Amino acid sequence: MTGDARKVPAGRFARLGAFGQIAAGVAGGVVAEGARRLAQGDRPSMADLLLTPANAARVTDQLSRLRGAAMKLGQMISLDAGDMLPPELTQILARLRESANIMPPAQLEKVLAASWGAGWRKRFRRFDARPVAAASIGQVHRAELPDGRVVAIKVQYPGVARSIDSDVDNVATLLKVSGLLPASLDVAPLLVEAKRQLHEEADYLREAAMMTRYADLLADNPLFVVPRPIMDLTGGQVLAMDFIAARPIETLDDASADVRNRVMQALLGLVLRELFEFGFMQTDPNFANFRWIEATGQIVVLDFGAARAVAPDVAGDYGALLAAGFRGDAAAVRQALINVGFVSPVQFERHGEALDRIIAIILDQIRRIDDFDFADRSFVEHIRAEVPGIASDRDSWHIPPAEALFVQRKISGTVLLAVRMKARLPLKTMLQPYASD
Repeated sequence: MTGDARKVPAGRFARLGAFGQIAAGVAGGVVAEGARRLAQGDRPSMADLLLTPANAARVTDQLSRLRGAAMKLGQMISLDAGDMLPPELTQILARLRESANIMPPAQLEKVLAASWGAGWRKRFRRFDARPVAAASIGQVHRAELPDGRVVAIKVQYPGVARSIDSDVDNVATLLKVSGLLPASLDVAPLLVEAKRQLHEEADYLREAAMMTRYADLLADNPLFVVPRPIMDLTGGQVLAMDFIAARPIETLDDASADVRNRVMQALLGLVLRELFEFGFMQTDPNFANFRWIEATGQIVVLDFGAARAVAPDVAGDYGALLAAGFRGDAAAVRQALINVGFVSPVQFERHGEALDRIIAIILDQIRRIDDFDFADRSFVEHIRAEVPGIASDRDSWHIPPAEALFVQRKISGTVLLAVRMKARLPLKTMLQPYASD
């Protein structure tokens, strides 16, 4: 579903001004809320004043208008940070996954004319001006070629590519100055990696190559369908590909248990193959990137801007973590978590007892995964009960290596979809072949 048409700020000063509006609006909200709370006799903290519903609406609205790296980074943080962020901020960022305005017709015309020339409409029998989808980097249109072939055209928002570095820095600054991220947390490596990935995602020629590579890997797998790019219509800011009619994958939550289980077994099995066999992964787990062809029972995989190679040592660390879990070896799980980078040695030194309790909960679940019920989340509440004490120790906050973050982002997103689908899967059978020290 697409939003209302709003012009994307393309120039550097226009985008900087939008960030200034965010800061000014939030600051004004802090003053107004602070005065109201003080008049009531409260002594609110700065976090209480920043994370009000009104400020949440301001931030979400402006980042949605900016699109590009500003919106994409918010989406990435909302998926990766989990329980480490205040719930109000998590809600702001989660809303960005569903908030995307579209370009007005005049701006769209200008982008397409720059890519294809002034007479670009002659290339098509029909081009639908209203997009069928809109996201952080671009929007997707349905079109028909003169020979009757139906295609999807992804059009990048103007100014997105050249604003990536400044947008990422500005979002990081907003989080820092708000006090929502501790000053001691070194986010520089993550910001470098975020910029690199976003530059890759904004390069549609690269995405076309990644799409082709992924389609070749799955060419003999009847469970999946991957579109192919149409290179004579593709450039750095416009990507043309096969249009595949299918329904959103998340609408299957009302399908039969058999269908839901088959779909999730295929998707989770694909993640395992990406990690341990292909050494190549589509790392964006957004539900919109997976669709369902009801007539054939096939799954469509989309969006390869975030596709990337998986380092062999990362796959090896995950294999060792699985092996330690299947052995029930808590000490080996500890070491594997450190090796992957999920937990730092300092965190084990300061919160070892809580982390050991979390490991014990997970090992208990592993003993029950012959037929794992993703709808049963009771164990998650026990884990969450241990998190606040760790999360409140801001000086021990730790950012995993970027390689592991992007892999885990895909795994976590697939698990979230399995939870939504209420899937029951033979996890032991699926995971054991990949458990290795």
